[in-house]
Amino acid sequence: MRTLALVVSLLGLAGCRQAPPPQAPAPQARLDGVVEIPPDSPKMRQIRVEEVRVERLPADEFTAPAKIEFNPNRISRVVLPAPGRVAQVFVAFGDAVEKGAPLLTLESPEADQAAAEYLRAELTLTAARAELAKAQQDYERVLDLFRGDAIAKKEVLAAETALSQAKAAVAQAETSRQHALARLELLGLKPGEARPRITVRAPLSGKVTEFNVVAGEYRNDTSQPVMTIADLSTVWVAADVPETSIRLVQLDERFEVRLNAFPGEVFFSRVARIADSVDPANRTLKVWAELDNRSGRFRPEMFGTVRHVEAERDVPVVPAGAVVQMEGREAVFVEEAPGRFRVTQVRTGKRAGPKTPVVEGLQPGARVVVDGAMLLRGS
Repeated sequence: MRTLALVVSLLGLAGCRQAPPPQAPAPQARLDGVVEIPPDSPKMRQIRVEEVRVERLPADEFTAPAKIEFNPNRISRVVLPAPGRVAQVFVAFGDAVEKGAPLLTLESPEADQAAAEYLRAELTLTAARAELAKAQQDYERVLDLFRGDAIAKKEVLAAETALSQAKAAVAQAETSRQHALARLELLGLKPGEARPRITVRAPLSGKVTEFNVVAGEYRNDTSQPVMTIADLSTVWVAADVPETSIRLVQLDERFEVRLNAFPGEVFFSRVARIADSVDPANRTLKVWAELDNRSGRFRPEMFGTVRHVEAERDVPVVPAGAVVQMEGREAVFVEEAPGRFRVTQVRTGKRAGPKTPVVEGLQPGARVVVDGAMLLRGS
């Protein structure tokens, strides 16, 4: 009985004790408020403060996917000037050629016809000149006779008419000869060749990038290229620039180029052309920039990106970890005194690597929390 009474007594004493009241949650830091940390608080060892510095950063920029293309101003698709049989081919796929170098020779009925026409024009001109000389002599003779009253006036008029006709015939023969000569030159032929062969020459210096001809074959279609020559000393970088960023692009501005084939390297190009319309599928505009390729490193169809910086300006910057979100806004903790921090609303720009530019809310030289801001946010 005594044991039972003792147990009941102890239970009664335990029931009389009151449970400790629940602790209220720590107050949260608010915008434009002040957070104070005692100097001996362990939090102070986790908080690092730095001065706000000024750095030169882009005012606006964009990055866009791109690829290397042939420079359309430095590429030629070689076609035959006339139907005929390919007699000789002097180059092969991948060869480097100089402007004016022979590519192939062609035996063509048009070449024979052009040579024959020139010969006929030469003979006609020679005959016309002979007739003109005779008409000139006849006119002078008749004129002398008329002055001596040996013949009638009508004889002089007839001689004048014959002389005018002879001059017209010479002029016409000279025009025909010039046309025949121009046709020879267009075919790459010289006057006087008995069995002329057309020589097709390189229109520019470059490399043979496409090749579709064999000696001995007969070609009727003169619209199909037999080879393509491209001058690769410059190439174009074709970039798909977002519609929202095209306002930043002007002709002759500089693009930074990074290619997948050369990681870590940056190249520079100049804007050569901007498309006239927007691609409705992805809302981008095509922009072409010319890139120096005298080294021969860049090849069409290489992929990469372009970056364009509109302008640079001096702005305050802080480490990215200094900026926290509070009440749906960006803020930093500015140190007013050791252990005393004011929550300050800021407006930031586009992040540049580990740095964040602060457009509004901070002055250079202010001391802000760069490590431990989240500790203060919950204080």
